[in-house]
This record gives sequence, structure tokens and C-alpha cells, in this order.
Amino acid sequence: MSRAFVFPGQGAQSIGMGKALADAYPAAKAVFDEVDEALGEKLSSLIWEGEQEALTLTQNAQPALMATSLAAMRALEAEGVSVSAASFVAGHSLGEYSALAAVGTFSIADAARLLRARGKAMQEAVPVGVGAMAALLGLDFKTAEAVALEAAHDQVCQAANDNDPAQVVVSGHKEAVERAVEIAKAKGARRAVLLPVSAPFHCALMQPAAEAMAEALSHVEMKAPVVPLVSNVRARAISDATTIRSLLVEQVTGSVRWRESVAWMAEQGVTEIWEIGAGKALSGMIRRIAKDVETRAVGTPDDVAAAVAALNG
Repeated sequence: MSRAFVFPGQGAQSIGMGKALADAYPAAKAVFDEVDEALGEKLSSLIWEGEQEALTLTQNAQPALMATSLAAMRALEAEGVSVSAASFVAGHSLGEYSALAAVGTFSIADAARLLRARGKAMQEAVPVGVGAMAALLGLDFKTAEAVALEAAHDQVCQAANDNDPAQVVVSGHKEAVERAVEIAKAKGARRAVLLPVSAPFHCALMQPAAEAMAEALSHVEMKAPVVPLVSNVRARAISDATTIRSLLVEQVTGSVRWRESVAWMAEQGVTEIWEIGAGKALSGMIRRIAKDVETRAVGTPDDVAAAVAALNG
């Protein structure tokens, strides 16, 4: 049986995530300590006891979700399940950094600092209120792309996340995204709703953030991953560290090709995908993309025990 490990993106965050893992596994607690030290602040206190509003801020949510994913990975490793039990790793947007930390491309400390920089740069790239994102449900990707093109006029409106066969997120100028919502409804979308996000991610408006990430990534040592990364930008496996560095820059303005990434892994013979970290959003998408692929969420000590039992069963 071939499996992949995947790592969630923004939106999965919740107060208390990872606390049970940290309490049960010293190796998981060490991840949160390492992230706190790298950032020079007690992010773990915010994650476990803070306010949801503060955790949801992009510059906090991104390193927090990575920390939780890596804590789950360390808990699995403590039970004898190494990342090399996977044929591929992938991550949704910021989850790509979690995946790369898991496979040793960069350290957890570097991942935390990069994600803090990425969160700040993405937040600062566009003034609050200028950009927006919307989920279009019930339209395929080609139709959603056509909706974005029609809505753009002289503004930016792009298909940002190709999540699954019936969920595409568009991103760009607020007025253009609002037009896209109305056009999508007219074209038969089951639902079309603005998302509660603080910036228009994965579109051309993020170019200043892409430049900031090119600078930040240029100072970080990167090694070849021990398991190939299925890249958001390429929807194919990549193992070259130099290529991965450039794709992480491209990813800031590029589409998250999640549907294609999961379909590609299934075509390579992956029969089981484990979602490592907070929430179960990716598992839902995966089931809609590749119905024959089994999914498993690993975010608590009970999940870890069940995963280990299944592996050894």
C-alpha cells in the first residue's frame, strides 16, 4: 500500500490545537518550544490559551499550523512511524512549509521564521479592504476560471485554489471578486460566498509578498527532501532543493493546484493519504477528488494510536 502525508493550510487553526500531543509526547512539546524560541515569543501560549481572533491573524496562524503539524509528525515518529513511510508529501499553501520541515528540507526553526515573514508579507502586500477571496461551490475549474476572467475587467481576479472538483476559490480586488460571486451564481454555482480572510492570497496582488519571500528564502539552507514533495504550483513531485526554493516564491502569487496534486498522487498508486495536523478539511477534499483513496486525519494522541495500529495491523 502506497501512502502520502499531507499538511493543512490556513483555516484549520483552532485554540487548543496540538496541546494534547504536547502533553502526551515530549518530542511534540519540543516542536512548540523550538517554534517559540525561533520567533522569540510564546506562540504556544496563544495557540493553547489565546483568542481565536489573534490566532487567525495570518502571521500567527501560519507558524501555528506548521507547529501543530510537526508536533503530530514527531508523535508518529515517537511511535515508530517515520516520514519515509510515505511515498510523497504535499501541503495546502502554507502546509507546503510544514511538509518541507517534515522531510528535512529546512529546520522547524527556519520554517517558523519563514512563515512568520510570509504571513506578515502577505498581510502587508494589499491594504485591508482592497482585496477579497470567495469560494465558488458547484462549478468546475474551467468554469470558475472563466468566471474570474469575466469578473476582472481592469482589476485582478484569479482562480487561486483549485481545491476539489466542485470547489474553487477566486482571489483579487474586492470589487472584482464580488462581481465573480454574482457571475458564478448566474452560471449555476450551488453557492458563491466571500471568505473571512484578511488578504487576497494566491493572486497577482501578492507580488510584493513574493519578492519578500524570495529575499527571506535566499538566506535559508535547504536540503533535498527525504520524500518527494508534490508541489502546489506544479502538481507533480519535486526533489531538487533549488527548484523547491523557486516554487515557494512562485506559490505566493500562483494557484494552489490541490485537485490536480491529489489526482496525480492517486495516478502514481497512492491508496492512502494521512492528513497530519489540525482539522480534517483536506481529507474531505481528497475524498471528493479520489474516491478510492482512503483518508486518515492525525491530529491527536488517539489519532496517532489509531494510525500506528492500522499500520501494524
